[in-house]
Amino acid sequence: MQSLSFDESLAVLVKAALLEDIGGGDHSTLSCIPAAQRGKAVLKIKQEGVLAGVAVAEKIFRMQDPLVQFHAFKKDGDLMEPGEKAFEVTASIHTILGCERLVLNCMQRMSGIATLTRTYTRLLEGYHTRLLDTRKTTPNFRLLEKEAVRIGGGINHRFGLYDMIMLKDNHIDYAGGLEAAINKAWEYVQSKEPGLKIEVETRSMEDVARVCAMGEGKVFRIMLDNFSPETVAEAVTYIKGRFETEASGGINHQNIAAYAASGVDYVSVGGLIHQARSLDLSLKAVLLS
Repeated sequence: MQSLSFDESLAVLVKAALLEDIGGGDHSTLSCIPAAQRGKAVLKIKQEGVLAGVAVAEKIFRMQDPLVQFHAFKKDGDLMEPGEKAFEVTASIHTILGCERLVLNCMQRMSGIATLTRTYTRLLEGYHTRLLDTRKTTPNFRLLEKEAVRIGGGINHRFGLYDMIMLKDNHIDYAGGLEAAINKAWEYVQSKEPGLKIEVETRSMEDVARVCAMGEGKVFRIMLDNFSPETVAEAVTYIKGRFETEASGGINHQNIAAYAASGVDYVSVGGLIHQARSLDLSLKAVLLS
């Protein structure tokens, strides 16, 4: 089944989020603001970091009010400082107030993730190694969390269970071993999903040797799970470029450079998303004269 586009997925997210928040009606707004009244608001930055979610905010407002006027002062990926303005929006006041919390929640969360991601990518400057995210995301918010990683300079790993095969420890154990898992996955790809890539998790140098012995032409990437930087370097030397390599597990600010020095192609860091802290932003009304 074909996946939804970014805009289609965002529309689903926004519809569910607004239903959760507004429900049967925004009575605070309905009680005191005429339905036809239009207004202006500005997104104010209150904390330094990497800005993310401006394009998403514009899409959210336009979904609710096609006549919206949106002027961005900064773009996604820009550095931001307290006191700066991110954008200005003119629309139905009902739209501004109904979307306010959703826009702020998205942008604050996305900016926190983008900021943390940027700190990691800076530590990788000068190395061959690139930074990957994981599926350790908030249910139903993965779309924007992974977009924030991309804005921060990271690379999105598989989006879900449907766009790549990753044979992890439990798959391998349930399938009857490393070789059995790889062969079954390869047969499945040939008959069901041609072109689907297979990545395999390894837990030791012995596993690495076994994948190298029988996985060429079947496996495209070997994950080195919970290996020390020294053992990753040993594995990369052994693999000799026959497969892409990814180090995963326990990678943080303190040791990421050591992993990059091993020559591994990718490092994956789940903490990019689940350890990020939202940044402080506010949407304030601008009174029209």
